[in-house]
Amino acid sequence: MVSEKGLRLTSPWKIAGIAAILVLGIVGAGALFIYFGAYDVAADVPHTKLVYWLLDTARDRSVAVRAEDVHVPPSLGEPVRISAGAGLYNEMCSSCHLAPGMAKTEISQGLYPAAPELSRGTDLTPGEEFWIIKHGIKMSGMAAWGKTHNDTLIWDMVAFLRKLPGLSPAQYLALVKSAPEDHDQMMKMMNMEGMDQEDHK
Repeated sequence: MVSEKGLRLTSPWKIAGIAAILVLGIVGAGALFIYFGAYDVAADVPHTKLVYWLLDTARDRSVAVRAEDVHVPPSLGEPVRISAGAGLYNEMCSSCHLAPGMAKTEISQGLYPAAPELSRGTDLTPGEEFWIIKHGIKMSGMAAWGKTHNDTLIWDMVAFLRKLPGLSPAQYLALVKSAPEDHDQMMKMMNMEGMDQEDHK
């Protein structure tokens, strides 16, 4: 006959053992699910609602937390910065995120999750826009432009994004035409500035 004291001693261990078995079972089932390719990763097959919510929430929280320490320059409203950003956006972003009056492109139709049409506006802060442009988003098609573009050019793009919603097609084209240099020239100038900074170290 098991004493009451013995029951008190063994019950917690039984509970822990059952919990461990359940955890191992869940992990094992997940491993088999992945190994046998049960989840369809094709871009033309949407995520389940649960998976979409999990990924969407994880992305939003990850960006928000990391963008908290981004210092936003006070010059985002300067016309020269906005026009420079317009030229960069037209060259680098419009094929996926489109532009006012622009028809859907082949690549924009094939992306999943779909790239947001930025002319419709977003609820992102300037700091969050900067962080996303600089660092990109895993498994979304959003490139990390900070690999090839300095912070000045990225802030130029943010300045333009703040202006983009509500632009008419004619206003958009006018801003693009007002860009100080084309994309290749801006990149060349950026690289030259970088070399000058190295020379003065």
